[in-house]
Amino acid sequence: MTATEDLVVGDLPSLDIEAKVAELAELRAHAVSPSRRATERQHAKGKLTVRERIDLLFDEGTFHEIDQLRRHRATGFGLEDRRPCSDGVVTGWGQVFGRRVFVYAHDFRIFGGSLGEAHAAKIHKLMDLAESAGAPLVSLSDGAGARIQEGVSALAGYGGIFRRTVKASGVIPQISVLLGPCAGGAAHSPALTDFVFMVRDIAHMYLAGPDVVRSVTGEDITHEQLGGADVHAGVSGAAGFVYDTEEECLEEVRHLISMLPANNRELPPSLPPGEPVDRPNPALLELVPVDADRGYDMREVIAEIADYGHFFEVHASWAPNVLCGLARLGGEVVGIVANQPSAGGGVLDIPASEKAARFVQTCDAFSIPLVTLVDVPGFRPGSDQEHGGIVRHSAKLLYAYCNATVPRVQVVLRKAYGSAYLVMDSRSIGCDLSFAWPTNEIAVMGAEDAVDVVFRREIAAADDPEEARRRRIQEYRTELAHPYHAAERGLVDDVIDPARTRPVVIEALAVLRTKYAAPPARKHGNPPV
Repeated sequence: MTATEDLVVGDLPSLDIEAKVAELAELRAHAVSPSRRATERQHAKGKLTVRERIDLLFDEGTFHEIDQLRRHRATGFGLEDRRPCSDGVVTGWGQVFGRRVFVYAHDFRIFGGSLGEAHAAKIHKLMDLAESAGAPLVSLSDGAGARIQEGVSALAGYGGIFRRTVKASGVIPQISVLLGPCAGGAAHSPALTDFVFMVRDIAHMYLAGPDVVRSVTGEDITHEQLGGADVHAGVSGAAGFVYDTEEECLEEVRHLISMLPANNRELPPSLPPGEPVDRPNPALLELVPVDADRGYDMREVIAEIADYGHFFEVHASWAPNVLCGLARLGGEVVGIVANQPSAGGGVLDIPASEKAARFVQTCDAFSIPLVTLVDVPGFRPGSDQEHGGIVRHSAKLLYAYCNATVPRVQVVLRKAYGSAYLVMDSRSIGCDLSFAWPTNEIAVMGAEDAVDVVFRREIAAADDPEEARRRRIQEYRTELAHPYHAAERGLVDDVIDPARTRPVVIEALAVLRTKYAAPPARKHGNPPV
C-alpha cells in the first residue's frame, strides 16, 4: 500500500487485541499523514500543515482530536474510490494558557480542504460541543469551498455552520483564522464570527474569485488584489488582524484568547496588577496639546494609562480615525474606544461608526467594560457621507452604546462637539461615570463655527467685523465652552488632573465591577443596519 492510497479497515489482520491496536495505530498514522507529496506541496506554497498549525495554537501536548476516523459516504465522480480518514478537517479541543478551547481546521492536503457532508457533520458536532461546554471556538480556514462532487449536500453543510455560528454568537467567543483560500459560501462563515485573522500572501477571501470576476465584468484582478489580507484589513474591514507569518498570527490568536472570557456567563480573566494601580501619568500633560487644532497620536495616551503600555488593537488599518482594542487596567481587561486626532482630526464617519459599533457590541456580549476616550470635532460633512448613509451608520454606534450594560467610563480629553459627543458614550446616553480634563470643550460646535451661525448678521453689520467676531468668540468660550460648563450641570462627574487619568479610571471601573442592568422585556431590539 502506497502513502497516497486510502487505508481500508480490514486490510490488516485482526486476530487478537495486539493486532487490533496495531490496526488502529496504522489508521491513525494514515489520518495524520495522508500523503507525503501533498505535505510537500503544502510546504512549497509557504503554508504549514493542519497539524503544525494546531501545535502552534495549543499548549504542548493538550490537543484531543475527535472524529479522526470519519470518512465520507458519497458516490459518483470517483469519490467512492477515495475515502481518506478525517475527510479533510481536523476537529477537537486543547488548552491555551491552561484554558480549554475548541478548534476545527481544514486539511488542504485532503480534497483541498473542501467541505462535504461528512466534513460538515464533524464541524457541526464540534460547534455543538463548544457551545455546550461554554468554551471559545477557533476555525483555521484553508479550504477550497464546497465539494462540488457532493452537490447540494455540501451547500447544506455550510447552512448548518452558519446557523450554529449565529446561535453561539454572543455566547462563546468565535475566532476565524484565514490561512488559505476562503471563497464562495465559505466566506460568510468568518464574517459571522467575532474576530477575523488573516496571513498575508497565503490567505484570500471573496464570494467570487478572479476568474468569475474576469468572465462577468472583464476586470483583470489577482487573488491578492481582490481578497488579500491587506485588502480586507484596510479597505473592506472584514479582517481585524493581519500578520506576515502563520507563527506570528497564531501566537496573537493565543494572546487574544487570554483576554477573553470563556463564555458570556463569565468575566474576562483577571491578572494581579503588574504595576501600581495609582501610577500617575505626568507625560499626558505633554502628549496632548491644549490647542484643539493640533493633532496627536491617541495611541500614546492609551499606552500611558494601560498596564505596561500594551494595547491590543482591532482593525488597526481600517477606519483609522477611531481606535478600538483591548487593554488591561490594574490587571482587568477593558475595551477601549478612542477618537484618533492624528487621522482626520478624529472626526467620525461611516467606517469609524461601523467599526466602533461592532467593537462595543462585542465587548458588551462578553462582559468587557468599556472606556471611551473622547476628542471629537463632529461627524465628517459631505454629500458622499450623507448619501452613503452616515445617519444610519452613526446610529449603529449610538444604538450599541445605548444597548450596552457593561460598566462604561468616559473621559473627555479636549473637544467634544455636537451629536458626535453624544454618540461617544456621553452621560446622557447611559455612560456610568464621565470625567473630563480641564482642557475639554463640550459644546454644540466649536466657538468659531457657532459664532458664524448665531451672530452672522450682527458681525456683517459691525463697523469692525473682525473685532466683533473675536469678541463674540471669546464670549461663547467664556459662557458655554469652558471646561466646567458640563460639570456644573452634572453631565461630567468630575474634572480631573490629566496626570491622574489612570488611577481615576481604574477606581471607577472597580466601583462598577458589580454593576447589574436588568434587560428589558423583549425578544430582541431592532438595530439600524
